[in-house]
Amino acid sequence: MSERNPFGGTITHLSPAEVRQGLADGTILLVDVRETNEIQAERVPGATPFPLSKFDPSALPDPAGKRLVFSCRSGQRSQQAAAYAQKAGLPYEEHMKGGIIGWREAGFEVDRG
Repeated sequence: MSERNPFGGTITHLSPAEVRQGLADGTILLVDVRETNEIQAERVPGATPFPLSKFDPSALPDPAGKRLVFSCRSGQRSQQAAAYAQKAGLPYEEHMKGGIIGWREAGFEVDRG
């Protein structure tokens, strides 16, 4: 269910389990907006890095029919990324609630190093 994004536009919260399932079945393109050093330390397997500090909505990867979902550390920057994308006229409003912290808390593995 979509709701008002505190950063502008709308946001739809997906649980880490929903994102994991979408990654597994190939229906989600997960875009990680954390910074390079954070992504190098640990990342959700299969996530595409796209740091928020260099965020350019026109350079977002083509989801090729998948749902583009933003993620970050805790769920704040991913909501900002969705707002920036929507301000640029893009339809992306989904993010992973809780970010990689929520992913780990759900017991899912991360890639390290």
